[in-house]
Amino acid sequence: MPTNAPAALPDVTASDSALRRFLHGLPGVDAVGLEARAASLGTRSIKTTSKAYAIDLAISMIDLTTLEGADTPGKVRALAAKAVHPDPTDRSTPTTAAVCVYPDMVATAKAALNGADVKVASVATAFPAGRAALDVKLADTRDAVAAGADEIDMVIDRGAFLAGKYLKVYEEILAVKEASGAARLKVIFETGELSTYDNIRRASWLGMLAGADFIKTSTGKVAVNATPANTLLMLEAVRDFREQTGVQVGVKPAGGIRTSKDAIKFLVLVNETAGTDWLDNHWFRFGASSLLNDLLMQRQKLATGRYSGPDYVTVD
Repeated sequence: MPTNAPAALPDVTASDSALRRFLHGLPGVDAVGLEARAASLGTRSIKTTSKAYAIDLAISMIDLTTLEGADTPGKVRALAAKAVHPDPTDRSTPTTAAVCVYPDMVATAKAALNGADVKVASVATAFPAGRAALDVKLADTRDAVAAGADEIDMVIDRGAFLAGKYLKVYEEILAVKEASGAARLKVIFETGELSTYDNIRRASWLGMLAGADFIKTSTGKVAVNATPANTLLMLEAVRDFREQTGVQVGVKPAGGIRTSKDAIKFLVLVNETAGTDWLDNHWFRFGASSLLNDLLMQRQKLATGRYSGPDYVTVD
């Protein structure tokens, strides 16, 4: 069967039983310890000069997102303009990392960005449920790439994963990776539906073994999305995966991260868990829509000493 497993782990995807053995052989997660460490890191304070740097870094890591049934070309063009110039009154404000849209809006976003240094990310594979035949998912992916997507955010088949059909999920990720071509692949686990931390750890390793460029917490469409604890667990996974294989994989928490304070907590998690190599938008992203506005307001406050309020930033 086709394989994308790193050379350091050559046999773990050779069969369904081998993959199951490997995933269930991963160390169990100490849930109490994980949550306590995430909570402890979340209490860290940073100096004002560091805060200014962290806010700019967080802005540069945002996948500015609109994933609604009512999305229009005008809304996507406005979002692209905001991604390029988040604060039109201050051109020193960093651009966001990407604009994330549905596949049918990729061409609109690409044209609106007009060569700016902002990626176009597209959700695919029957987002957000992932309930479609593989050929439909692959067609969805190819359409997005053909329209100009630089990145593909796919969802795994959570039903198959929870039923223990790990090889099926692995082969699906592998197929989407191939269909993505040169586009970077983010694999979404929907951690809120995986039930246990052990499952999140297994999903993280499964995605990385299949060639994910990023592992992503969630779609933002369920009750429980990114949390400090599940993101910490995924950061541990990418750190350990690089130690074993030499391959670096990015992490993208998505959904529920709305304030500068939240974003800085996540950056502390990155620094203290995976390390500074991940403090870059090539390796860490925030899937967000409302987060950018709060970062801009906090940035203005640091620059002027005054809190401008939400009327001074555009509504997404």
